[in-house]
Amino acid sequence: MTDLTELTAVQLVDGYRKGAFSPVEATRAVLERAERIQPEVNAFVRLTGEEALDQARRAAERWRRGEPCGRLDGVPVTVKDILLTRGQPTLRGSRAVSPDGPWDEDAPSVARLREHGAVFVGKTTTPEYGWKGVTDSPLSGVTRNPHDPSRTAGGSSGGAAAAVALGAGPLALGTDGGGSVRIPASFCGIFGLKPTYGRVPLYPASAFGTLAHVGPMTRDAADAALMLDVVGTPDARDWSALGPASGSYTEALSGGVRGLRVAYSPTLGGQVAVRPAVAGAVRRAVERLAELGAYVTEADPDFTDPVDAFHTLWFSGAARVVQHLRAGQRELLDPGLREIVGAGARYSALDYLAAVDVRMELGRRMGVFHGSYDLLVTPTLPVTAFEAGVEVPKGSGYRRWTGWTPFTYPFNLTQQPAATVPVGTDGDGLPVGLQIVAARHRDDLVLRTAHALYGADTALVTARSAG
Repeated sequence: MTDLTELTAVQLVDGYRKGAFSPVEATRAVLERAERIQPEVNAFVRLTGEEALDQARRAAERWRRGEPCGRLDGVPVTVKDILLTRGQPTLRGSRAVSPDGPWDEDAPSVARLREHGAVFVGKTTTPEYGWKGVTDSPLSGVTRNPHDPSRTAGGSSGGAAAAVALGAGPLALGTDGGGSVRIPASFCGIFGLKPTYGRVPLYPASAFGTLAHVGPMTRDAADAALMLDVVGTPDARDWSALGPASGSYTEALSGGVRGLRVAYSPTLGGQVAVRPAVAGAVRRAVERLAELGAYVTEADPDFTDPVDAFHTLWFSGAARVVQHLRAGQRELLDPGLREIVGAGARYSALDYLAAVDVRMELGRRMGVFHGSYDLLVTPTLPVTAFEAGVEVPKGSGYRRWTGWTPFTYPFNLTQQPAATVPVGTDGDGLPVGLQIVAARHRDDLVLRTAHALYGADTALVTARSAG
């Protein structure tokens, strides 16, 4: 008998259409899996079992009549507890946020999923206000890696990544301000996409400004394309949202990579020390791209690490996030968050604008780079998952999470689409990710390249059979 928790969203919709199984059966299986994994990995802030089953029953009736209400009718999804979800508290991982309502509004991406009939099974964990690249918070504790619960799931969308990896819903909404979709997706062995900024509308506006993106976290690129087709549509509440996409991301998947100009940068020009097991897995995946017909050249983008500018923007955003809190409420915050809030409050307007200048120059350089190359590929991270409950690997010497994420945050600064694809494991069985980056608005190239890799190599790993 088919294990419905192992199926992708594309497969579920196909099964509903054929009458092979129903949304109720799929939702019940996902909820049972979620309840089983929760004690070990702590992926959820809350599960909404009865509400989800009621949504699934209505979807099943629509399918029975042959009248599905959208492209995801009856498909279980999870939502990171940063995004507003009607009827559910959105606490953002913080004890300083009151659970009292009214919670009567959906974020744009949640609203689009609801319009297409998605079944909401729960809210996933996040560090407080999504401030760091691992997932633990004073509110919900530590979220753990599906491959080894002693290791971190990454963050800040760590609960979303763990849920997808373990079969607790094929689709998850995450957010990414400096790598927060790609980091946990890489650590957990799933696909994660940070779309071009504005492709997925965001409301309320993030205090982290135009660094903050919303993106799909899925089993594969085909599911992400389907999800982006649904959530990547304009919303009047986001003044910076892009207009309608020029075509279907799902339909663009079949283009393949033959003839694409791919720059492979293993270390960003020697700026990043990458663990050998990570470097080896990524290089083998790059070789597969060449075998599929891409023109691969080892080449580095022309920039130095923009971490200082990123910190100025990120820490200032954190200070703005908590500006409204009273002194007693601030004492409830994650100590690391309090530290960066203090740093952010000391920056001047001129400091902020100088960081914006660095950002604009980085964007110019990447625009020129993509005149020569369709894609940039790098490791997603230089390391695999480390000990759970800490911000940086022990003994690394890093002060903040940005020390071990040098491949991710530059492309939040430039607003380019960037995805992580699982391409193997290290000697401890922990997933390794390959990052694919394209010029702004070329999300289609990122998705179709990832899709080609999934089709070419069955060794792409997930944790679907775990748990």
